Amino acid sequence: MSDEIRNGTILLAEPFMLDQNFKRSTILLVEHNEEGSLGFIINHKVNMRVDELVKDFPEFDAPVYFGGPVGTDTVHYLHNKGEILEGSDEVVKGIYWGGDYQKLKVLIDQKLITPQDIRFFVGYSGWSEKQLQEELAGGSWVTARMYPNYLFKSQPEKLWAQVMHNKGNTFSVIAGMREEPTYN
Repeated sequence: MSDEIRNGTILLAEPFMLDQNFKRSTILLVEHNEEGSLGFIINHKVNMRVDELVKDFPEFDAPVYFGGPVGTDTVHYLHNKGEILEGSDEVVKGIYWGGDYQKLKVLIDQKLITPQDIRFFVGYSGWSEKQLQEELAGGSWVTARMYPNYLFKSQPEKLWAQVMHNKGNTFSVIAGMREEPTYN
């Protein structure tokens, strides 16, 4: 099962997960190794713009997402501008994590990075060594392949169902299930 987990894997919360932090979450893993895993919930938007959250940030009409319950005093970003933002780490083709923060602000000021190119996250989702593998074995998560359009073009509130549906077969049925099990 650990073959399925690598940087760029999507984790979809099982349909009836009780943990409110992860209910119907779509998480992009940006780092997975023998020491643990780190990712961001890419479909839980917060009612705030990044320039409202971060001091000394250029005016920028980009929403903030709840990346996870760990390190909620930190801000992270995923983008598609790795070729112009030094220090970015490629997660999968077309998606980069982080990069030079001061240069990011300059690129935003110069309109070389637009709100359509980047997603900001408060906090992150993290797993200790082998924890994620245990949760996968226990059925807490379904893995899927990541495509840049999921991050930059999809509607966040529909993303979990969209990715489930795209997996096909049984997952298409799961995608149509309502959140409250008594209605299914």
